[in-house]
Amino acid sequence: MGMGTAAGPKIYLGISWDHNKKRRVVGAAIAFLTVAFFVAAPAPVSAADDVDVIVQHAPGNGGLAEDVVVRSGGALTSRFVALDSFAASVPASAVDALRQAAAVESVSYDSALTLLSLTDVAPAAATSMSDVLTITGADQLHAKGITGAGVDVAIIDSGIAPVSAMPADQVINGADLSLESQDKHLMHLDTYGHGTHLAGIIAGDGAGFTGMAPDARLLNVKVSTADGAVDVSQILAAIDWVVQHRNDNGLNVRVLNLAFGTDGSADHRSSVLSYAVEVAWRNGIVVVVAGGNDTADNKLLRDPARSPFVIAVGAADTNGTVDPTDDVVASFSSCGNNGRGIDLVAPGRSIASLRVPGGNADISYPLARVGDELFLGSGSSQATAVVSGAAALMLSQRPELTNDQVKQMLMDAAMPVPGEARCTGAGLVDVAAAADAPVADVTQEHPSAKGGGKIDDARGSQILYLDGVALVGDQDIHGARFASKTWAKVAAAGTSWSGGSWNGTEWTGNSWSGNSWSGNSWSGNSWSGNSWSGNSWSGNSWSGNSWSGNSWSGNSWSGNSWSGNSWSGN
Repeated sequence: MGMGTAAGPKIYLGISWDHNKKRRVVGAAIAFLTVAFFVAAPAPVSAADDVDVIVQHAPGNGGLAEDVVVRSGGALTSRFVALDSFAASVPASAVDALRQAAAVESVSYDSALTLLSLTDVAPAAATSMSDVLTITGADQLHAKGITGAGVDVAIIDSGIAPVSAMPADQVINGADLSLESQDKHLMHLDTYGHGTHLAGIIAGDGAGFTGMAPDARLLNVKVSTADGAVDVSQILAAIDWVVQHRNDNGLNVRVLNLAFGTDGSADHRSSVLSYAVEVAWRNGIVVVVAGGNDTADNKLLRDPARSPFVIAVGAADTNGTVDPTDDVVASFSSCGNNGRGIDLVAPGRSIASLRVPGGNADISYPLARVGDELFLGSGSSQATAVVSGAAALMLSQRPELTNDQVKQMLMDAAMPVPGEARCTGAGLVDVAAAADAPVADVTQEHPSAKGGGKIDDARGSQILYLDGVALVGDQDIHGARFASKTWAKVAAAGTSWSGGSWNGTEWTGNSWSGNSWSGNSWSGNSWSGNSWSGNSWSGNSWSGNSWSGNSWSGNSWSGNSWSGNSWSGN
């Protein structure tokens, strides 16, 4: 699925981008696109007040939903063509009636998005990947032929799009556990723009763009939809899947990039998310996790960055230079507390990485575009991708390194950054110095997670809704009972996935069993077409296309909201 050349139209998500005529034409590929929008608990309003909503067209309604909104006394504010949806301001008293209209698929309050305003950051102030390579010393390793070859980095995110600087042979499509996996046109693809942005930072290569580890391969494990909607159970299943398939069919997954986090209350010793990442760590995977974008407030890091075993990453502001001595911790970057703070910081403000034309972020925030190929992004997500790339470089150079050694060597070689230790950690990543350092003699000793806590404690405020009913309690996305202690045992044993079943429920049919790998990474048939056949996503509890979440679009993806000229987290 190519994107064309700079001179011709580019196709993604069924939209033809004609740069000569500056117009977009919707194609048939998105005719059945269904998206889960975030539904927040809005502030109390009177029936006469106007409220901001996102309205999704019912399939095949021909745009009649817009007419329904206008007749209700509302007004359109913007259209999301690629998502078959639009934003509107409507009387609060009209919301219930709109939801019942035949032309309307769903109506969701548009108040969950908390954006960090970076309107002072113009595209000219972008930090290019060339700058990032210089600041971190990755360019010095590239000059020595150390480029990440032989190392696979798993990225659990919103998918990866086949853009020009992401070669097809670099991306292997793994499990698609997202709610969009039911649509064959959207499987594995990034309808948001978050996953591709991070993939470019880690391993982009082409069209004058180079990521941290351009010869590393990426294992694309999609869990979120175009607006980031996902449940903790999907993330647990994804982490388990990566661990249990890390060496399948020539794979060598040594790094796992997790650019998300919840505000759940669980201590890391009981958190199911912390337990999942520690299982990955014990199985030889360097787990790199975004600390969050909650500023320097004395709060817990996001879960699972709270686990002391993983590498918790904060975002640095380069101040527009390649001189690392003037770098500071970005104002939005989480610090944690004195009990568990950041391990490392890396460039994470106004990073120019790969753009997804027609994706949610691209349509919503056109000012963040840098030319035809790139997009500005800020957050601990971007910083996490930088550190994941650095870890891949180290393991490419010295495959025998243990996870603990990689972490310690990166921390020992880090450059000082002003600020509190909980905010800066060991400092700014310097992978060139780490690669030249002697092998650390270290084994981490921390209290290990037990994984027996409730899944709701990990969810925190990140709750999905279906037809107004919250997905809460001890159950997964399918409504199957989630017994955390039982799951912890099978996750540790590497048996939580059995064929296409996880947690005793069929998630993927026969897709992940037998010889289902395909040689063409971007092919729609990379995996068996039976992935979500039958009632895999159905049943009596959680089904259909109307999932929504009340806060995944803000802090949870550690840098996936967009404001002004840049993509940022709050």
